[in-house]
Amino acid sequence: MRTLLAFLVGTSLLTAPAMAQTAWTGGDDQPANPLSCDASVAAVSPGEYNGGMPTNAPDRKGKPLRVVDIPKLVGVGYFASTAAGIQEAAKEIGSMTVTTDGPTKANIDEQITFIDNYITSGVDGILFAANDPVAIAPVLKRALEAGINVVGYDAEAEPDARQWFVNQAEPNGVAKAMIDQLASEIGEEGSFAIVTSTFTTPNQSRWISEMSGYAAKCHPKLKFLETVEAQEDNILSFNQSQTLINKYGDELKGILGMTSVATPAASEAVQQNNLCGKVSVVGLALPNAMKPYVNGGCIKSTILWSTVDLGYAAGMAMRAVADGTLKPGDTTFKAGRLGDLQIVNQSQILLGAPKVFTKADINNFDF
Repeated sequence: MRTLLAFLVGTSLLTAPAMAQTAWTGGDDQPANPLSCDASVAAVSPGEYNGGMPTNAPDRKGKPLRVVDIPKLVGVGYFASTAAGIQEAAKEIGSMTVTTDGPTKANIDEQITFIDNYITSGVDGILFAANDPVAIAPVLKRALEAGINVVGYDAEAEPDARQWFVNQAEPNGVAKAMIDQLASEIGEEGSFAIVTSTFTTPNQSRWISEMSGYAAKCHPKLKFLETVEAQEDNILSFNQSQTLINKYGDELKGILGMTSVATPAASEAVQQNNLCGKVSVVGLALPNAMKPYVNGGCIKSTILWSTVDLGYAAGMAMRAVADGTLKPGDTTFKAGRLGDLQIVNQSQILLGAPKVFTKADINNFDF
């Protein structure tokens, strides 16, 4: 989420290619692993467990747990909603109390201090979303050495610094959600372009490569036009979307927004050009930023994941870790109302496919 939510400043409009591309641009040149074209997701072996283990942890099975949740920062809608999900899990479990605490800005040094203080004061479990995966590792390892259970969500640490991590989405899952939704809105033979941050941004480059692979496999008649860079800057994202609209005219049927900035900016460009219903915008964005366009009927959807479910899964995982019912070697995890979640990448619990927010439910979310 760090790259998705970062707001980098761009200063000038980048020149788009003169002709449509025959190959997707903006990918990372690594092989894609497209999912099945239907709704099924084949289970794969997660591999050998690579998470950490608490030292001399007391028997906590079935006993009351005191847990602290330390996200990247507090006071923002995103982590307020993950905290709400954690509290939902705690209430359902009945034997776990959780306090959410942390810095008011995404500062790794402050986050480390919060974690250190809770290690000293004594808790049974620590939930975290890391501001820096490497810098946070030593203090989380100290927590493990103190016998504290440690579970991450949203933003990872080094694997041996925590026991489990709840992963909100895999790159090929993001790709499937984006391309399936695009095809449903513009048709199987529609033409589209992409607005990304830069061609070298790691997660977005991976998503684009996976989208290319998935489209070739499952929606081969979709026509890719080009990818433009917008630096995750609101004005530049709007201007790049405007350039695409001017350049391709009636040929342009869809814009894929790869960032939380590009998607609402592209939606604004479509709305200002009176192209609602003629040009679709499909992308990753916070629901709150997209509510004006979705509720107004100009844009049909936005894609992310349910942050409430993310927090809920993390809370359920903490109880299961403390009870010993979630352990190395497991391939699935029973996460309450979410059902069985797949374990991937050795020690990650996969939340599942990204969520498509529509007019029917977008107002149920506040982040």
